[in-house]
Amino acid sequence: MTDEQIVSDLAVILNEVAGVDQSKVSADKSFLDDLEVDSLSMVEVVMAAEDKFGVKIPDEEVKNLRTVGDAVAFIKKAS
Repeated sequence: MTDEQIVSDLAVILNEVAGVDQSKVSADKSFLDDLEVDSLSMVEVVMAAEDKFGVKIPDEEVKNLRTVGDAVAFIKKAS
């Protein structure tokens, strides 16, 4: 799976869970600062990403996922 595919899939998840405009999602965007995803929504995003990509994202790892790119890198490493 390419980085672009992962970003695209995450954009769909972010749109469904947090109402984020999919066109605003790119690897350099911060979940909190750029996309305004709060901590509660982030938990839902993580659960949806785990289901979508078949990976487990430990709670202690979630705080390290500050940008979409961080999430892409973690998903690639974990899958």
